[in-house]
Amino acid sequence: MNNPFSEIFENGSIRLAIIGTLSILSLFLLAQTITTAADFGRSGVPATDTVTVQGSGQATMAPDVARISFSVQNTAATVALAQEATTKQANAALDFVKAQGIAEKDVKTLSYNISPQYSYPNPCPRGALCPDYSGTPKITGYQVSETVQITMRDLSAVGEMLSGIGKLGVQNVNGPDFALDDATAGYNAARADAISKAQVQARLLAKQLGVRLGKIVNFSESSGGYPVPMYAYGMGGGVSEKAAAVPSVPAGENTYNASVSITYEIR
Repeated sequence: MNNPFSEIFENGSIRLAIIGTLSILSLFLLAQTITTAADFGRSGVPATDTVTVQGSGQATMAPDVARISFSVQNTAATVALAQEATTKQANAALDFVKAQGIAEKDVKTLSYNISPQYSYPNPCPRGALCPDYSGTPKITGYQVSETVQITMRDLSAVGEMLSGIGKLGVQNVNGPDFALDDATAGYNAARADAISKAQVQARLLAKQLGVRLGKIVNFSESSGGYPVPMYAYGMGGGVSEKAAAVPSVPAGENTYNASVSITYEIR
């Protein structure tokens, strides 16, 4: 009587398939064994013997850029005429900005708006006999406005820039906003200071409690919001009449704040 298993293993293709399957299964079991060994001794239950410390950090850094924005707007009977006037005025302002050495990458348009302008008919005075009144406003023209922002890297030239822009008849000049070109640098430095202070507090607390610090099981942080400017004074006085037309714009320093909370396992 023929053995069916013997016939299966005598078939070369089937034998190779079975060997391949067993090899894959062996590798899977080996991987599971390694994972289990790596996790040996680790509890899936959150640590209960812990201590939490807080740290508040601060970093004061001098700004390296100044951002200034300005708007150009004109009103005309048609959109085309309003655009033409605004474009001409904006181009003159941008030519001046670029002549001061501002790179193309540091000039950008924040907004470009076209808005109809309306007139609203006055209602009839109280007690007067008036014809039918619909109150529908009438378009009288169009206003076109463009807002541009420039980033200055030579902070000593900010006053000259403001003075020059002011002579071009632009509207709504805002700034300068003194800041760091890398917006995260100040907060990173403040966080590092906060972590360092929290670590010192944790070591001191562990010594006082007679315990040893283990691994960190929880961490949270919060920034202090917008940087607080610290202005430098004493830059004015004794200026000539010509220089007096240029505003004195001290850059000062910005202070960044951060707070952290660190939870350690204790033994």
